[in-house]
Amino acid sequence: MPFRFTPTALPEVILIEPTIFRDERGFFLEAYKRSDFVRYGITQPFVQENQSYSSQKTLRGLHYQKQPYAQGKLIRVAVGEIFDVVVDIRKGSPRYGKSIGIDLSASNDKMLYIPPGFAHAVCVLSETAGILYLVTQEYTPAAEAGIIWNDPALGIDWPVKEPVLSPRDQRWPTLAAADNNFIYDQIRS
Repeated sequence: MPFRFTPTALPEVILIEPTIFRDERGFFLEAYKRSDFVRYGITQPFVQENQSYSSQKTLRGLHYQKQPYAQGKLIRVAVGEIFDVVVDIRKGSPRYGKSIGIDLSASNDKMLYIPPGFAHAVCVLSETAGILYLVTQEYTPAAEAGIIWNDPALGIDWPVKEPVLSPRDQRWPTLAAADNNFIYDQIRS
């Protein structure tokens, strides 16, 4: 199998490491292979690919799409380095409100699979970062929601204390006040 799948402290969120073939010309890797992902249990098909490019200290998130348009995401960094954060927002989950933060970079080639029911954010650590991500549902503006990045109840230890935020990301509510329709018993990934 060209991938190593490792559950994180949020077991439904999976760290994925591809097999990398390096030689004097550079490298080759398979970034996604449906049969391997399905064999591991990641069965939803990806239907849209997104790309973002951001400058240092940019923080995008914490974002999610509500049901029935919830997105699973496969995150990969093509340029630079990010601190990737995922928060369990499934009401009734034993890990509700818990988060993980993982460094992803073009040099470590790690990817992160985030199933529906989790909020997601990226914080750019390098001078710039180019991020590619596949999603399991198309973007639906009416289903878009988020949580304020510095919600004290989440206790996220961000590597940047004064990030660059969009006006929208400055106005999201706390997790306790968020528009969130994820129920743990109904969302199992």
